[in-house]
Amino acid sequence: MFFLGNASGHDFQFHLSSWLDVAGQWREGVIFPRWCEWANWGFGEPRFVFYPPASWMLGAALGSVMPWKMAPGAFIWLCLVGSGLAMWRMARDWLAPPAAAAAAIFFSVNPYHLVVVYYRSDFAGLLASAFFPLMVWGAWRVLERGWRGVPALSVIFAAIWLSNAPAAVIATYSLALIFAIGLPMRRDWRLCGPAAVSFPCAFGLAAFYMLPAAFEQRWVQIGQVLSENLRPNENFLFTHANDPEFVLFNWKVSSVALGVMLVTGIAAVFAARRRLEYQRAWWTLVALGTGCVILVFPVSGLLWRFLPKLQFLQFPWRWLVPLGVVFGFMAGAATGCVRRAWIVCIVILAAIAGTATLIVRDTWWDSEDVPFLQAGIAADHGFDGTDEYTPLGCDRYSLAQTAPRVSLLDQDATAQTGEASRVRIQRWSAGHRVVNVDAQRPMLLSLRVVNYPAWQLHMDGLPAAAKSAPTTGEIRAPLAIGAHQLDLRFGRTADRTAGGIISSSVGLLLAAWAVWNRRKAAV
Repeated sequence: MFFLGNASGHDFQFHLSSWLDVAGQWREGVIFPRWCEWANWGFGEPRFVFYPPASWMLGAALGSVMPWKMAPGAFIWLCLVGSGLAMWRMARDWLAPPAAAAAAIFFSVNPYHLVVVYYRSDFAGLLASAFFPLMVWGAWRVLERGWRGVPALSVIFAAIWLSNAPAAVIATYSLALIFAIGLPMRRDWRLCGPAAVSFPCAFGLAAFYMLPAAFEQRWVQIGQVLSENLRPNENFLFTHANDPEFVLFNWKVSSVALGVMLVTGIAAVFAARRRLEYQRAWWTLVALGTGCVILVFPVSGLLWRFLPKLQFLQFPWRWLVPLGVVFGFMAGAATGCVRRAWIVCIVILAAIAGTATLIVRDTWWDSEDVPFLQAGIAADHGFDGTDEYTPLGCDRYSLAQTAPRVSLLDQDATAQTGEASRVRIQRWSAGHRVVNVDAQRPMLLSLRVVNYPAWQLHMDGLPAAAKSAPTTGEIRAPLAIGAHQLDLRFGRTADRTAGGIISSSVGLLLAAWAVWNRRKAAV
């Protein structure tokens, strides 16, 4: 990236546009944005209600302190180094220091991470992946320490939910599987309590995001997330379809997945020689790896159809995230089970390097994405939006890409009145717009913002009902003759308030719990 610029994967513009939008709102004084101001060519969308906050806040922070062209590379570097440290922390409880270090390196640069970095530019998924080894480590702590391990696991599990929603669904099922295998091995059913409590504690910590995202789905076209080519049954490994580009990418990921499975299986055979030293870890990871392998093939079709929320993963090969944890641990453990560990390390790293070379040569390199998005915002033009976050009643493809912020229309909304000089924009920010209008006759005021239930309109200091334009869903307000002031605010809804209260309460409870555990251990 230092020489070639940014790898422009499938989701690059989506994430960079979010970072730019958030950084702009920070300068306006909005600390925790909910509305994405510049999406849909400036009409906006409630992207930050539904997309977990960790990645777009970290990306915006990096872009605020360094050149924006450097922010993606810095984000990737932090995630990969963090994933290595997380894997090292997990592995060192069971493996010798050299083997734990090898496991950390193998997980950090595992082939699926390379796919995410160079092909997909899924920054949120990469951030969530860095927490997965810590989640496994936290689950083992609960199985070893009982209630004392709950606070740490809850914080780590919540961090995944606040990073990436598909990864969070995977983490939920992975954690349940680890407990399902680990609890019988411990033969202490008193551990069922702390294992079960870890889930609601994590959900409580993340409630300020999860509750609004779940409640406000009824206000957007969330079903678009499962549109054509985005359904699980169309994205199993080595799929067949009529779209050549779609099939080509699927087969690339499938080849990487097959290689990861092969290396993991061979490494597990070598690691099995000393599995008595890490028996519980070995069996839980074998079960997790087996589950991951099954779920990426069509044989698991019924599970994808009936297990709650599993279909929203879209791509079964996303299960390569926890499989990467198994890959790293088993490969690291295998280095401690042979006489010449350096040979194993060289073989695995050579395979990874070869895969990386092929992927880098096949990557779309484009350093113009960042200045293109910056120019769009500077020109009051914005950027493209997303189907699934589009409010109900809005066809985002019908929105004008060069619409003015305010338009005056005839009462039948068929034509503009040409009296724009009678409009004065007093304030126009992401969550607050104030417009003064001197209407010479009854007319309609059209604002460049799509209607959403959280928008609160006041006219001349009194609450008013915002109307939606047919098809586009942009906000319109009827005006009588005279001078008027329209005040439009993106207000706090009851679900967001409730989510904030729950997260604060659970956070204080877990902090007190952790302090009490520390003092008790010291005594």
